[in-house]
Amino acid sequence: MIRVTLEELQRDLTQLLHRVENGEKVLVCKDDVPIAEVRSVPPKRRTPRPIGLAKGEFEVTEEFFEPLPEDILRAFEGEEPED
Repeated sequence: MIRVTLEELQRDLTQLLHRVENGEKVLVCKDDVPIAEVRSVPPKRRTPRPIGLAKGEFEVTEEFFEPLPEDILRAFEGEEPED
């Protein structure tokens, strides 16, 4: 990871962005305190995500489909719990 000051970032922005394109990360610091990290954006996926990668890893029981208890429903709706 490359560590640069704000001044270095402003002065060498194009060069640093080329390095980021090539996979390096840039840590931007102000008064020697990290304030930002510049990294490349992963490429957009060209194929659909595969389905079923976790098949057999867990089981959804019938209980999952039952209604939630009233106190939990109220919490989701932002209401105060009843005493």
